[in-house]
Amino acid sequence: MKPSGPIDQIRHASDRFAPYAVRLREIFTAMDLAYAAAADKCGFHCSGCEDNCCRTLFYHHTYLELFYLFSGLEGLKPERRAALQSRAIDVCRQVEAAPAESETSQRICPLNISGLCGLYAYRPMICRLHGIPHVLQRPDGRKMVGPGCDDFHRQCGSPGDAVLDRTPHYAALASLEREFRQAMGLTDKLRLTVAEMIIQFIY
Repeated sequence: MKPSGPIDQIRHASDRFAPYAVRLREIFTAMDLAYAAAADKCGFHCSGCEDNCCRTLFYHHTYLELFYLFSGLEGLKPERRAALQSRAIDVCRQVEAAPAESETSQRICPLNISGLCGLYAYRPMICRLHGIPHVLQRPDGRKMVGPGCDDFHRQCGSPGDAVLDRTPHYAALASLEREFRQAMGLTDKLRLTVAEMIIQFIY
């Protein structure tokens, strides 16, 4: 299993990511606080489950989240990092063998360890919003609505006003991503799963 994507650009820019990590962490913190406030309104609590977002095939499109995940991976002990990379390779192989139209599967994210994320503090933004209902106001005027997970509805029933508006957080991420890409000269588009993000840095 070889790394896919704009690997030369990735390796060049990763060394210059540190100043942007601070600002990205601030965006994530603001979103986490907004999530917690919405969840507290109905008493929702996620403690990990089998029917969770880690079994959904998400694609991620920002270099910022790629490098942030990598910074978390770098901080692990070598044996732990190698184990996660091995799991990522296995997941990539399984996804490649699955039907192209399949968006969900029983192949769990390689970071999911016994129902919990092994790099929780470094997870991408889409992983941070799952659970509670959420809305996104797109620049073209369309509104995207996420209903929340099954466990949310088991715990809370109707969401009422326990809805996360992810619009300002996504806008902040998009703005910082544009700045970062311009500064780094990154022109290739990115479309990677978490498993594919992990194997970008297996040299």
